[in-house]
Amino acid sequence: MSESTEPIRSHGVRITWDDLPERVRAWVTQELGEVTEVAPQQGGFSPGTADRVHGTRGSAFVKAVGESLNARTPDLVAREIAVLDHLPPYAAAPLLLSSLDERIEGERWVALLVEDIPGRHPQTPWVGPELDATLEALSSLVSEPLARTIELPRLEEDIAGDLSCWPHLAADPPHDLDPWVRDNLDRLVAVAADAPGRLRGDHLVHTDIRADNLLVTGVGSSPGAAGSGPDTGQVRVVDWPFASRGAPWFDTLTLLLNLRLLGGPDPTAYEGRLTDLGATREDIDAVLVALCGYFLHASRLAPPTGLPTLRAFQRAHAVASLAWVRERLAP
Repeated sequence: MSESTEPIRSHGVRITWDDLPERVRAWVTQELGEVTEVAPQQGGFSPGTADRVHGTRGSAFVKAVGESLNARTPDLVAREIAVLDHLPPYAAAPLLLSSLDERIEGERWVALLVEDIPGRHPQTPWVGPELDATLEALSSLVSEPLARTIELPRLEEDIAGDLSCWPHLAADPPHDLDPWVRDNLDRLVAVAADAPGRLRGDHLVHTDIRADNLLVTGVGSSPGAAGSGPDTGQVRVVDWPFASRGAPWFDTLTLLLNLRLLGGPDPTAYEGRLTDLGATREDIDAVLVALCGYFLHASRLAPPTGLPTLRAFQRAHAVASLAWVRERLAP
């Protein structure tokens, strides 16, 4: 069994429903009727709201963010709005109900309403039944190639910059760089060099698989029922701004990294899933090393506006991914 000695939570610092401009709240009221209940949701790194909102005419999950909170986040919400209009039915993504993209008192605000899916995030440390259900959900996402008519970014192009950080680290190694990394910098640069190209493919890729972007639904999905055995329920994937067209094994790779980060069943027992989805050992090593380089590099940058917890989360990913890299590459 792998264990996480300290819980790592992907939580940002969000504004609340009451902090939203009146125009945004009026738009929600127009769509759902008079608001009777707002249930704030945790997880993710947006500084905007994420609320389950109940109104007299219906319920929805609401995201809303203004550019003063973080300059990039409104674009990500707008990208998710566009993505939700293009996903195939087998993605089982939340249904987009309405969206807003306006300047309000001189500031751009972007918001979306999607169906409110009853459920909860998987228990962490991960438990076997929920991990198995998640792997099954990811297999469904790549059960067939994406239709050519579905317009999504190509994964190998969309994250090429993120997967190309080792040369920066090698050119100016930080003084506190892990000694094993320092001794193997040239090798790590070489292994990761063609990582983006190894992600070419024609399957739907979520690109940001982790526990807080998943919902356990159906039987056994109530709080406290986590790990309840064979009746755990199904898993649906949510939060789709980074959806891409690429290799069918990438989401499973990032799920196994999340397992290593948060603890749970022995992750080595699941690595065969990557091979089953078409990944070679060289594919896995190149992309895993490249991801490790990204986390090592990004975690040293100044925190983005409105996202004070992001760098600590990336540092935790750097530790988890480096441990996996050493297992695979150390002689």
